[in-house]
Amino acid sequence: MHQPFFHDDSGCVRFWVPIAGIAVGASVRREVLHHRYAPHAVEEDPLKTFQPNRDALENAVRMRVENGSIEPVMVREFDLKPENL
Repeated sequence: MHQPFFHDDSGCVRFWVPIAGIAVGASVRREVLHHRYAPHAVEEDPLKTFQPNRDALENAVRMRVENGSIEPVMVREFDLKPENL
């Protein structure tokens, strides 16, 4: 499976989530990571914010796919609210 990476042009961390044996492509914007996981940080590295929160982000992707989203899945701030995970 591919490693997550930060895509400068889109401002997103791009990553893949295994679902039913298939690697589903997903992304999350730098701003979403910042507001949800590092609101007091200054110029944090999006990948460093992504890594310790990867499980929650992958769960959000799985829930979006269960609800009918197709690849590539864009994780939104709403998807990361505690009641949604």
